[in-house]
Amino acid sequence: MSRIPRDRTNPAGKRPGKIGRAGKDAPAVEPLNIVHGALPSREVILRFIADHPQKASKRELAKAFGLKGDNRVELKHMLQELEQEGMLQKNRKSLIRPGALPPVTVLDITTRDKDGDLIGRPAEWPEDQGVAPAVSIRQQSPAGRQGKGKAPVAGLGDRILAKIFPAVDRGGPAYTARIIKVIDRRRGASMGVFRTAPGGGGRLLPIERRGEEMVIDPDFTGGATDGDLVEVEIARLGRFGLPRAKVLSVVGSVGSEKAISMIAIHAHGIPHVFPPAVIAEADAAKPASMSHREDWRDVPLITIDPADAKDHDDAVYAELDPSPDNPGGVIVTVAIADVSWYVRPNSPLDREALKRGNSVYFPDRVVPMLPERISNDLCSLKEGVDRPALAVRMSFSGEGRKIGHTFHRIMMKSAAKLSYQQAQAAIDGKPDDQTGPMLGPILKPLWHAYEVMKRGRDRRQPLELDMPERKILLKPDGTVDRVVVPPRLDAHKLIEEMMIQANVCAAETLEKKRQPLIYRIHDGPTLAKQEILREFLATLGISLAKGGNMRANNFNGILAKADGTPHQTMVNEMVLRSQSQAIYGPENIGHFGLNLMKYAHFTSPIRRYADLIVHRALVGSLGFGEGGITPDEEAALDDIAAEISTFERRAMAAERETVDRLIAHHLSGRVGEEFAGRVSGVTKSGLFVALPDYGADGFVPISTLGTDYFIYDEAHQALSGERTGLGYRLGDSVTVKLAEAIPLAGALRFEMISGGREMPAAVRSFHKAGRRDRGQVRKKPGTRPPRGRH
Repeated sequence: MSRIPRDRTNPAGKRPGKIGRAGKDAPAVEPLNIVHGALPSREVILRFIADHPQKASKRELAKAFGLKGDNRVELKHMLQELEQEGMLQKNRKSLIRPGALPPVTVLDITTRDKDGDLIGRPAEWPEDQGVAPAVSIRQQSPAGRQGKGKAPVAGLGDRILAKIFPAVDRGGPAYTARIIKVIDRRRGASMGVFRTAPGGGGRLLPIERRGEEMVIDPDFTGGATDGDLVEVEIARLGRFGLPRAKVLSVVGSVGSEKAISMIAIHAHGIPHVFPPAVIAEADAAKPASMSHREDWRDVPLITIDPADAKDHDDAVYAELDPSPDNPGGVIVTVAIADVSWYVRPNSPLDREALKRGNSVYFPDRVVPMLPERISNDLCSLKEGVDRPALAVRMSFSGEGRKIGHTFHRIMMKSAAKLSYQQAQAAIDGKPDDQTGPMLGPILKPLWHAYEVMKRGRDRRQPLELDMPERKILLKPDGTVDRVVVPPRLDAHKLIEEMMIQANVCAAETLEKKRQPLIYRIHDGPTLAKQEILREFLATLGISLAKGGNMRANNFNGILAKADGTPHQTMVNEMVLRSQSQAIYGPENIGHFGLNLMKYAHFTSPIRRYADLIVHRALVGSLGFGEGGITPDEEAALDDIAAEISTFERRAMAAERETVDRLIAHHLSGRVGEEFAGRVSGVTKSGLFVALPDYGADGFVPISTLGTDYFIYDEAHQALSGERTGLGYRLGDSVTVKLAEAIPLAGALRFEMISGGREMPAAVRSFHKAGRRDRGQVRKKPGTRPPRGRH
């Protein structure tokens, strides 16, 4: 995972071997009993990591304790045991205590404490870990650290990248932070639903759980009508009564898709309006020149994209390898829009793109990383139009092994713009007027090349999860029409595999040139997650080998055993939950899921900032002319990787929440109806039930399951009655009644209609053994139904 930026200072102000709390005003703390060169105890290691998260990698731990030889091996085994027991977990290249903040974190500054100091909370925090911890922000002097340079200064509402330290004062927040960079200075606007009041004016109902209701005077309604989603600013704060606000803009009715996506945009602080300087730079951009470019306009490259795609950043072409040294081989060419030509380092366009990190896709709205003049025009590989590109030409043997590749900076002209369905139909024997003439010279060679490349993919065995993706189709008014599962075509797989191999080539070339870059990295499952999965699979009679050297094909074997059984969906979900999250980082640890040692995102620079960095690195290291990476960017790769990884998670959360709100609104008129569902999650407080036909899930509180005494069995992922032995397991098909729908929160609450089923013997023996310390919950009549996402 991405390397944490090195902090050359020692926050403790002490040498290793005399390690204590940070700061000269720290309270008296019993010093760690460290014998230099001797293996420390588990307790000493855990305390050291808690006190010094910046030194929590295996290498730094060995250095701090002076360990060599066999002691380093023993330390590695001890850390693995602590991970397996859930006492430690991996974060990028470091180890942290569960629930602890990583050494570098993106924070939102939300309030001040009683002394006026700024308080922040993590911008992204897992819901299952409770309330996000508070962090006290240390503002530095204007001269910066040690009087050198200019220190970043932040204020309320700002989003910052910060270095995290354990707090000295145990009476306040658990952490303090030093500002590395101010990512976004957010204006003081709030969002809510306008409700009219008798006599004029109205009230603002907040959309956030911690939001505050506000009064809006008649002169400040901004034309809002009852039920409108509006942005407001505080007009006056009084000592008594509710704050008063002024409507800045009317987003629209809360029933429209535009309004619902705006809720997510606002809640996550996603920049969605381009500043005038950015628009001006984009509008002034001119078509690229032929400087340092090869003329490939006669190569019949084509784009294959979704039918509704507005920008096209990749094109492909394939042919048989004419070399007698590669019998049966193919040459595959992938051309990617040359965004680096237009978006130069530290320009207004570049700074705004970094602030966004990536484009965000909602069901009927896109918040682009770059203005339309760049993304949909100058950089879009339009049919029949000259466009600049970076191309990689890859040679594969007949067995699907890549045997070589070269990069080129080119001028191209797309021969055709096809949709996935259009290209697939032509291959399946139903060409249209456009694809008919292309079938022999272009499409069939592409499919042949994919068949060759697939041999290599099958041998590599990446993780093959069967998790169908659902797509929401909207009506003209922006409300949900229906939810569909688009078919997974060979055309999709062809483009995916060609993009993966192009990404591999980018990483390999830059490594060979010793050029710093940002990798796309994916760590393997932690030992703790492996153990949870192992216990669960054992209840189904499926074994998972122990050890830290898991490969993707180990999980494929598990998925194959479950294929075609009633447990197939359940096993796929549990394997997915066991996986780490892919992120960006300047240090390479490989990509576990794809089973690749070298991987960097290169193929979507229109919508991902990471790809733009890789393009600049290629341009600079290969001598391709203007637009190469700068020394300042190379020095900042740690921070850039941390930021864009956070922005990617932000986009995913916003997209998911918008879908949840749309579905909750769609079903809000069907309260009381019954639905077929499937148990998708089991917790101590109840069951999550997914509705496959709608791509949504809701919660069944344990208080509504019945009069029995329900026991939570984590290993079996079950809630079962102690008296009756009946209960529910992950993956069970059930019937539920919709009891409540809360559109603005994206929440559904169900009541269980299906009776529980007889639990397996292993679950019943779990009850008899009296092992309730693993988590049991009694029905609690009158429990308030949980609200929002759980």
